[in-house]
Amino acid sequence: MIYMERKPAAPLSQNIRMLWYTCAPDVPHRRERILPNGHIQVILNLARDFILDCPENEKVRPMSPYLIVGARSVYEVVDSSDMADLIGIVFEPGGFPAFAGDAADAFTNRNIALDDVWGGHAKTLRDRLREAPTPEAKLICLEHFLLDRWMGRFMGRQFMGRQFKDRFSRNRVVDFALSRFVQEPALSAVKDVAKETGWSERYFSQMFREAVGFTPKVWCRIQRFQRIVQQLHAGGDVPWVELALDCGYYDQSHFANEFRAFSGVDATSYSARRTQWANHIPEI
Repeated sequence: MIYMERKPAAPLSQNIRMLWYTCAPDVPHRRERILPNGHIQVILNLARDFILDCPENEKVRPMSPYLIVGARSVYEVVDSSDMADLIGIVFEPGGFPAFAGDAADAFTNRNIALDDVWGGHAKTLRDRLREAPTPEAKLICLEHFLLDRWMGRFMGRQFMGRQFKDRFSRNRVVDFALSRFVQEPALSAVKDVAKETGWSERYFSQMFREAVGFTPKVWCRIQRFQRIVQQLHAGGDVPWVELALDCGYYDQSHFANEFRAFSGVDATSYSARRTQWANHIPEI
């Protein structure tokens, strides 16, 4: 198995968290459960001309080989055969709208064909990636494509200079809120943060949802869940009560219900089935 990550250079780095590539043709389990983490991704299958959609209790069906995977508020099941030759882009919270020309919440809990948004550039990108000879070359190719596209070489020069900077500019108020929620992830902080922005709570929630994909309260719930996931993934003895309280749950029962709501399994099952990646669980 090969897995690589690349942090893109500026200005992409303010909107994109990482580029990644995996070549894992011999995964021992057929499917994996992907836990919600709040990030929007773009993924491209380089091995075959489709990506499998695996809705639970429904027939598997092929989708486009290049997808926008919207931020999730619940787990998603994927077919591990798609990981044979797969590359992707993970966007920073609030970073995706600049690349879509649309609000982030238009993609939440949805898979949308990339060419519906990027047109023929999606196929152009995939063709170039398939021609790149090594994993490192594929990641560099992906970064250069993104820089070229949003610096105007594919879309004209209208985004250069000040207009280019505006295209990549982020909502400063939303960025402020995101940083505050890292410091204080409790749901009770949402009202206080809204007040600090100077916006009404309703308008703040709308602007945050359009930039990030979720309302502030749902975002904080997902990030609190992710704190638990990361600690469980680290392994070792788990003091369940202390862990629940430390992560902002008012009791162990609340923690257990919330964990199952996001992941579809209990925390003990997650710990027993964890893999190399914190947000991947093999389906049994």
